[in-house]
Order: sequence, then structure tokens, then C-alpha cells
Amino acid sequence: MANKVLVRQEFKVVGTRPIRHDGTDKVTGRALYGGDFSLPGMLYGKVLRSPHAHARILSIDTSAAEALPGVRGVVTAKDLPRPEEGIADVGEGAVNLRFLSDNILASNKALYKGHAVAAVAAVDAHTAEAALALIKVDYQVLPAVVNVREAMKEGAPILHESLRTDAQGQKGTTPTNIASRIQFAKGTLEQGFAQADVVVEREFETATVHQGYIEPHNATGLWSSDGQVTIWCSTQGAFTVRDLVSQILRYPVSKIKVVPMEIGGGFGGKTVVYLEPLAALLSRKTGKPVKLVMTRTEVFEGTGPTPAASMKVKMGATREGKLTAAEASFAFEAGAYPGSAVGAGCMCAFAPYDIEHGKIDGYDVVVNKPKAAAYRAPGATQTGFAVESVVDELAEKLGLDPIAFRMKNSAREGTRRIDGPIFGVIGALDCLEAARASDHWSSRLEGPNRGRGVASGFWFNIGLQSSCTISVNADGTVNLVEGSADIGGTRASIAMQAAEVLCLRAEEVKPTVADTDSIGYTQVTGGSRTTFATGWAAYEAAHDVLRQMKERVAKIWEANPADVTYEEGVFGVKGDPKMQMAFRELAGKLNHTGGPIVGRATVDPKGQGGAFATHIADVEVDPETGKVKVLRYTTVQDAGKAVHPSYVEGQMQGGAVQGIGWALNEEYFMTPGGTMANTSFLDYRMPTTLDLPMIETVIVEVANPGHPFGVRGVGEVPIVPPPAALANAIRRAVGVRMTRLPMSPGAILKEMGTV
Repeated sequence: MANKVLVRQEFKVVGTRPIRHDGTDKVTGRALYGGDFSLPGMLYGKVLRSPHAHARILSIDTSAAEALPGVRGVVTAKDLPRPEEGIADVGEGAVNLRFLSDNILASNKALYKGHAVAAVAAVDAHTAEAALALIKVDYQVLPAVVNVREAMKEGAPILHESLRTDAQGQKGTTPTNIASRIQFAKGTLEQGFAQADVVVEREFETATVHQGYIEPHNATGLWSSDGQVTIWCSTQGAFTVRDLVSQILRYPVSKIKVVPMEIGGGFGGKTVVYLEPLAALLSRKTGKPVKLVMTRTEVFEGTGPTPAASMKVKMGATREGKLTAAEASFAFEAGAYPGSAVGAGCMCAFAPYDIEHGKIDGYDVVVNKPKAAAYRAPGATQTGFAVESVVDELAEKLGLDPIAFRMKNSAREGTRRIDGPIFGVIGALDCLEAARASDHWSSRLEGPNRGRGVASGFWFNIGLQSSCTISVNADGTVNLVEGSADIGGTRASIAMQAAEVLCLRAEEVKPTVADTDSIGYTQVTGGSRTTFATGWAAYEAAHDVLRQMKERVAKIWEANPADVTYEEGVFGVKGDPKMQMAFRELAGKLNHTGGPIVGRATVDPKGQGGAFATHIADVEVDPETGKVKVLRYTTVQDAGKAVHPSYVEGQMQGGAVQGIGWALNEEYFMTPGGTMANTSFLDYRMPTTLDLPMIETVIVEVANPGHPFGVRGVGEVPIVPPPAALANAIRRAVGVRMTRLPMSPGAILKEMGTV
């Protein structure tokens, strides 16, 4: 089946499919990633990591390592200045600076296996590795807790003696692993459940999973003799790296430059810092540039996966199929330090539905695992799995079609979410209608042990700050400079929005992602904000270019700038059809009529629109092995306006595939002592092309009124529905309700009672 776009508005450039501007560089190997970067005289860094999940650090002796020939420097937590108390923004969340500093190099405690405790710089990687073995760390091993429910129990091992529960602003008085408790409520819950004829209540669990980006974390730092610090790294946000390094090292932000290299995947996992401060510190100590690159095991054990979760969901509906009440409790593992995505998960959980009475409780809980990080719609996949499973079970008990049931209860313009916000123009119902009208939904699924499932999902998207400059070239092309790391084709989507305004072809706009010294402040590529917000900056910068060019035309023609028009790439003057000048012609005259023209814009847009998706999954379950084969999969999503439909489809397909892996195979397999037993892509089972059918896409376009082209973010919501859609399909295939992720063959056989 061909991919489909349900079009609502046409433009000349926006909505077309030009070849991406950076495509040739990437397919020929010319593009430089962090691992490719090198400098003359560069040293190589390695990090010593704790072998224990929970241990007090009594002493660290680095003398033998420092004496090894070829070693140029060693750093420990003592080399990190004690950061001031405060919260730092990382774009997709906030972090406590002291906790962040302690995560970079452990001070008094190692809180997970893989926690960094020291770093070495040497003339080559082998010498650095040898030096790590010479560092003597005296540990007092402590009991570990690696499960959220165990961590919440009274008497559980305490990770942070100073931690107190923050419950809606009220601080607790005793040490705890529960960092915070949040609650959202709407209506009267008791009244809502009293109105229900059918109530379903279930408990769910999800395992810890990793984003699975192919490129490992890397950073090269150069602390020059004049005090200037330059860092080259793989990051979703160069300005975030700059600001965090500044705050961690207590060093002026004006003296730090971050150069973003090409990024080989991030999905939220590269919005924080791990190696960057170490590269800077080692460079300062050695006087040489220092490069660090993680191994795959280090990526798994030492960076932020998405949280495991323990969840309870209760929902009620009338016999006519109207939802009356919803209640949920979500406990998320934050890892070693507070700050899971439980808040976002709570906000998204029931968002696809109009429910009058509801209450949601969320718990952020520390455990002896790596500090959790964002992963594509952070928190929403976990809570969506639980809620959409219960929604499907309600439809089943009521004997209603699962899409029709969702349509009857769909969120619409004016619907108030349980967490408070009221929806503007949204496409939740449109996605359901498109799913019901799809060839997939209307096709027959025959054969034993086969089932079809459906699920919806929501992500609220964000705006945040972005900057852009556009300079006009003499040949009528333009150079566009912006600060958003390109992960999924945003060079193209941003350039296309500028081209639309300027009446140029997409190929006539040359986009560049700049370092932090070369462009105004720009937030992370995350939160589904880049095409929306940086695209808006490009839109405004392009209008600034046109304003200046109209003034230049007016000067040449001795006309009033207010009378100058611009249509179809041609400047004119109102009332005088003979006065015409093409964009290219004027561009060639700029240097002789007043000098170059550069358009600028900085934005902080607030009009981001929520994004919805509905997925359909067909599966076949082998009753002897429990293996799930995905037979067919369709993702339907509201993009507002698909700037480059091919990249929107790619985001939809990629998110769906990651969600399928999360649903069926992926997990941190932890030993009771806190060791991850599957720290390679051989054992951490991500889906490949051999495991999947072609992911079919249907793009719905319900224009977002908060953006000049109607854009909504598209990169995150497609990961939300897959686990629930597959769980619902498995239920119809073999009659069991799966309540834990991953739904691996062994787990399915256990539920079927065959093992």
C-alpha cells in the first residue's frame, strides 16, 4: 500500500519532496561525526566506571596510573568544582546541578554499575585503558535496589540520605527514594465511577529500555592557553552543552564554544552531558586537546535510558460506550538521580479522550540504575500502553468496535485534559476517522492465532527559543544559518519554510547548522519543536530579508517602500506594471546599491499544537514458541502540515519501529545485584528489517493555527501507540491480556499457561 497524505492546504515549496541538502555528504561519508574528529597533538581519554550498583567511595588512588608512561592526566570528582544549588534546563526537562555534576564523576557514592569515578588522558587509547586498571578505588559495597516498587517500600536501601519527597510543594521529613509525587484531578472521581456500567482496573509494568542510537557518545575538548574552551561533540543541543558545562565547571559561558558535529541518532538521549565536561577538564590539565568516545557497553551502562514503570489504571464507561471516569497511578524509575519523565507521562496518558472525571498520581523514584533520560515522547509510551490497553478492554466488554469506541470519546477542540490545558484545534478525531477509512482497517485478517489491534497516542510538543539568519548571495540564492542539530531532516524542513516565503526553490536555500559562537541562542532538537520553532525563525528571517529588499527596490526606483510588492519571485510597484525586478536580478545589484542584505530572527513561539496518532497492527502468534510476527502495520498521524512528507513518513515509520522493539523485545535485563546482563546489540534485541513489514503511513493534516504554515511536531508521537496496539492485537490473536513490556515469547507463553 502506498503512503498517503490527506492534504488540507497547498504551498509552492512546503509539502513537496526535494532531495535533502545534506544527503550527498552523508551517503558519501563526507559528513563529519564526533568520532571522525581529530586535532594535532590530540590525547585520548577513557573513563573508569564503578563495578558496583551501590557503593560508598572511601578513597581513590590515581598515583600508579599517573606514573604510567604515556599518561598525561587523571581527573576525579575532586577536580570538579562543587556546583551551586540550582536547576538547569536541558530542553526536555530540568536537572539538579549537583546531581548532574555527581553523575559525571561520582563523589562520595557510586549509584549504579557504570557510574563514572575517574577519567584518564593518554597518548593513545590502549595506554589510557591500561591506566584505568591501575587506579585503586576502595569501595564499601551497599545493598542495591533496582525495581521501582521495591525502592518505594519502607526499609528499602536509600540512595540519597538528603532526599525528601516533594509532594505538590510539601517536603517530607524522612529519607526516601521517592523524589516527588504529583497529582492532576478533574471533576469528581466517585461520581464518575458511580455513573459507569463497566469498570476495568489493571496493573502494568514496563522495563527499562535504551534509545538505541547507533553513534555512541563522544566529545573532544580543547582548553586553550588563553582560557577559551572549545568542545566538539554529538549533541541534540549545542547551547545546552555550553550552558551545562559552564554551570558544572563554574566557568564563564562566554569563554565556551560548542561545535555540534553530525549526530548519528539521539531520540532524546543526547540532550544532557556525560563526556563534555571531562574532555574540557582533561584538556585543561594536560594542555592538549582530548577526545573521548564511549564503547557500546558504556552507552548502555553509563547513559540515560528511558524509565521502567509500574502503573495502575482504572476506567469506567456506560453501556452506551461513554467514558465516565479515569484514575491512574504511575511510578517511574528515575535512575540514580531524580528526574524521570513521569510528569509528561501523566499529562499525556488520558489526553486522547474527553473524560469528565479523572485523577492521576505520579511518582518519581530513584533506583540503582543509570539516570533516566528522554526517549521520544518521554513518559507517554509507558502510560499510553497502560491506558490504551484498558480502553481496548472496555470496548471489548461493551461489545463495541475499538475505533468507534475511541471516536465516541475522542478529545476535540475545547476538551479539557485532566492535567488542565484545554485543547485548541486538534486532529485526534481526524486520525481515528482516517484509520477507520484505511485499507488496512477494512481488509480481512484470516487464519488462526492472528489478531488486529489499534491504539492512539498523544504528545503535547513544545516551542522554545530559536534563532536564524539568512544572507542573500549575488546569484539569487541564500545562505541560511541556524542552531538546531539535524537528526531527522530539519535542515531541509527549515530551509523549505524560508524558500516558501522567498519564492525560491528549496535547492536555492543553503542551510548550515552553526556553533554557539555563530548563531543566536537555540534550544535543543527535541520535544518535536525544531521544524515548528526554528522553522518559524526561518520564516521570520525570510520576511526580514524581503523587508530589506523591498526597501532596496524602493531606493533604486525612488518609490515608497510601502508600495513595493513581491509575488512569484518578482518585485513590483503598485499601479505600475512596467516596474518589475526578479529576486535574482536584485540580488546581483545589492553590493552596488547599499551593500549585502542579511535577515535575522529570534523567536520563542507559544503556538505549538498537540499531536495525535492512531496505529493499527496485525500480528500472528506462534502458540508453540510465543514469538510474535508483525504481519502488517499502519500509522496514522496529524502533522498539521507535512513540510517534507518523506521525512514525516520517515519519522512516523522510525517511531513505530522503535515502539515495536520496545513492545516485543527490548529491555535492560538486570541481575538482582544491579548488573545489566545484555550490554551489546547482540543481546539487546532491537528489531531489524527482517522482523518487520513495511510500515504504512497516512499523514493527516489539520493545520495548527499557532504556526504560519500550520506545522505540528511529528517526531515523538509515533512511538506512543505501538506497545498498546500490539498488546491489543495479541489479545485478539490468542486471548491473553499482556500487561508487561516486553511481550517476549517467554512472557506470552507464560500468560498462555503453556510454560
